[in-house]
Amino acid sequence: METLYITHPACRLHEMGQWHPECPARLDAINDQLLASGLLDFLREVQAPQAQRADLLRVHTAQYLDYLQAHAPAQGYFELDPDTLLNAHTLEAAQVAAGAGLAAVDAIMQGQAATAFCAVRPPGHHARPGQAMGFCIYNNIAVAVAYALDKYALQRVAVIDFDVHHGNGTEEMFAGDERVLMCSFFQHPFYPGSGAPPAAPNMLNIPVQAYTGGDMLRQIVSDVWLPRLEAFRPEFVFISAGFDAHREDDMGQLSMSDADYAWITEQVVALADVTAQGRVASFLEGGYNLSALGRSAAAHVRALAKL
Repeated sequence: METLYITHPACRLHEMGQWHPECPARLDAINDQLLASGLLDFLREVQAPQAQRADLLRVHTAQYLDYLQAHAPAQGYFELDPDTLLNAHTLEAAQVAAGAGLAAVDAIMQGQAATAFCAVRPPGHHARPGQAMGFCIYNNIAVAVAYALDKYALQRVAVIDFDVHHGNGTEEMFAGDERVLMCSFFQHPFYPGSGAPPAAPNMLNIPVQAYTGGDMLRQIVSDVWLPRLEAFRPEFVFISAGFDAHREDDMGQLSMSDADYAWITEQVVALADVTAQGRVASFLEGGYNLSALGRSAAAHVRALAKL
């Protein structure tokens, strides 16, 4: 069974200024590392489709979608918040970023692939039902989760989030939904200031202090996440793959390594093999040191593909 590498050229056209760390070069860093390591030879590259309005409305409000359309600039930038801007290509990029997850779900559920990595931007896990924030426009992983629950009538879906920042938007969208178990660790106190305490019992949030190392984070996965996940028995596992907890990334102060990302991914894949017929779809979130991002994403994809 193949691992899909889902992306789209439009994702490189969205940019928020030369000063901004969430830049098109992030995708180039990942692609270059996958190519240099030989991993691209073992992946099937797929061009992401556009998510449709009905897909976005499962998790976002109509008012928010209309607001984005009304303020999309023909040139220059429109500021949604001090860190999140629209340019002339942003909404196209955001639509294919969300659409990548739909393609992943369909291919995996229809037996055409086992796993998928969605190398897309803008990222998504901070986007709230009616608000962009934290570089995120549409909540890509939430759009895919809601689609899987709706179209395929899944009853137990897990969301894993190992970004250095809490996935507040994803939590807000699924808090209290017993079909979804979200497991995350994140630096705290830190942006966006949420997650402690969790919003609902189906949110397994583990806030950690700055400078927490990979050994401690692995222990959290082994001792806290995995027992809960094994009891939940997800039918599909989604990953918000943020690589900004890497010790070389100055957007946060955690101390993960390339090997830590590989190890966590291996644990998630092994769980999915037991409970979910191997179904795993991963979505790029953070990661801003380009060297660390490329290496970590390659380690993650290698583990996804069992190479």
